[in-house]
Amino acid sequence: MRSYDRIDTALTTWMARNGIRFLRISLGVVFLWFGVLKFFPGLSPAQTLAGNTISILSFGLLTPELAVFILAVWECLIGIGLIVGYLLRATLLLLWLQMLGTITPLFLFPEQCFTVVPIAPTLEGQYIIKNLVLVTAGLVIGATLRGGPFTARPPSEDAA
Repeated sequence: MRSYDRIDTALTTWMARNGIRFLRISLGVVFLWFGVLKFFPGLSPAQTLAGNTISILSFGLLTPELAVFILAVWECLIGIGLIVGYLLRATLLLLWLQMLGTITPLFLFPEQCFTVVPIAPTLEGQYIIKNLVLVTAGLVIGATLRGGPFTARPPSEDAA
């Protein structure tokens, strides 16, 4: 049992030390990847829905094409910020603002997001709903910005 405890402690210590960095970088890769796709018409499955949503939210001031270009730049900035770990507070603010916009198609275009509103999402709806995980990852990363570490030991073990 002691060798199990040693292995378990070593693994959880490694995860506590490296998990946030890997989470930040992998989240950054997702945003950068999805952002870059939007620079190439037809490659992003969210392109049309995103363009139409932002056009409506801007009261028609932005065409869907310009909206998608701005979103592409925005997502790339989030991705790069997360990957390099620079200006994380501003990067996370951009992430959460972008996520607020991302959820709006569920309300603006429910017929495109659900086959049966609100319980059976389409592929586009699933694409939007998965963003709950991205928002939560941003919250976890944000929780460590003031240096709050994750630890592999419960508080009772740290005090001993």
